[in-house]
Order: sequence, then C-alpha cells, then structure tokens
Amino acid sequence: MSEQIRLENLTIFMQRRAVKHVYLRVHPPDGRVTLVAPTGTRLEVVRAFVTAKLDWIHKQQAKLQAQVREVPRQFIGGESHTVWGRHYVLQVVEKSAGPCVLMDQQTITLQVRPGSDLFKRAAVMHAWHKSLLHAVVPDLIGKWQERLGVSVSAYFLQQMKTRWGSCNTRRRHIRLNTDLVRKPQDLLEYVVVHELVHLIEPSHNKRFVGLMDQHYPAWREATAELNQIPLSAIRPRG
Repeated sequence: MSEQIRLENLTIFMQRRAVKHVYLRVHPPDGRVTLVAPTGTRLEVVRAFVTAKLDWIHKQQAKLQAQVREVPRQFIGGESHTVWGRHYVLQVVEKSAGPCVLMDQQTITLQVRPGSDLFKRAAVMHAWHKSLLHAVVPDLIGKWQERLGVSVSAYFLQQMKTRWGSCNTRRRHIRLNTDLVRKPQDLLEYVVVHELVHLIEPSHNKRFVGLMDQHYPAWREATAELNQIPLSAIRPRG
C-alpha cells in the first residue's frame, strides 16, 4: 500500500517492502517521485533521507522537463526521420502496389497505396523498422551470449512507452523497443548486453553494476545518451 510524503511542493509516493536499502526514483515523463523503504523504517528517517536528496530530485525533474519533445510524425514528404542515428528526409509515393520503404544516402522513400492514412503509413514504417532490427539483433545476441556464457530462448521486438528493453529470466526471453532503430547501433548493442546480463543477475544491484562495468564499461554514457532522446510520438495500431 502506498503512502504519500509531502516536502515543500513535492509529493513522494512511498512503499514499504522487505528490502535492505531505500530506493528513490524520478520517473519520466512527468518527474513523478517514488520511494521504496525497508518495512520497519520510521517516517522521520524517510523524510530526512528525502530532504537530503531534494537537490538531486529537482535536478532530475529539470532534466526531464528540458528534454526536447518530439513533434508527432505525420508521415508526409519533407519530414526528418532518423535511422541508426542519421537523419533522412522522407519522401512519400502513393502507388497502387504493395507498400514498401526504400532508403538511400539522404532519403527514405515511403511507398503506400493512394489514400493511406496516418496510422497505415506509421504501420508500414514500423514494419520496416522491425525488419532493420531483425537484420542485426541475432548477431548481437549471438556475440554476447558467447561472451557472457548465457543463452536466450527467444527475442521479441515491440514498441514500449517507458523501456528500451526487458528480460524474462524464467523463460529466457528478451524484448527490445523498436525505437532503438533510430539510435546509433552501439546503443542497441548496449541494450542487448544489459538485458543479457539480467540472465546472470536479475536485479540492478552491485553485482549487476559490476558485471556491466566488466563487460561494457561505457554503459553509463550509453544510458545517458539513450535517455536524452524521447521515444516516438506516433504508435501504429495493433
């Protein structure tokens, strides 16, 4: 059951659980603050902890507010679209043929049937993004399975609102956000490594951090770069 702590103009949503340490988080996109405290922690101790962290909380909220919010895509000619960290100009061709997407050095050409609406165009682009990811993800998984000594039963690609990836340690499945196709490929590789390390250590504890430091030393920089750029504003239906 959640409790609310109010300090200054800040509301913190707190839960008590069977944990050893206090965990404080500032959540995107609106800067909501949550705290998990050990079951027997006194309220005055929690308030003192939060008070000591107020400057950090305000800085994290300011970062979220300062992030450039992406203009919703309309999938019309002249828009800028990003693939693997590079910007391309979108051209739209209406043709009575099967939809497809082509890319050259400067341009992405989206071919759709006449009268295709925003969501149909978005769905065609999303399917193309998935095909680009499917072309590179298996090799990345194979590379890091061998290095880490783990095995993945299956991977899935889908759009996610708040995560770049997730791992089901019981089934040994990983899921990757299709928005990763817009990032440089080294950031995709970082997310793959992050999720595969969870097959060794499911939580984000000191052991997990140590494993990331050992196998992917630039993981902190990769995390910061991923979080600088918002997720896509348009979600295709289905």
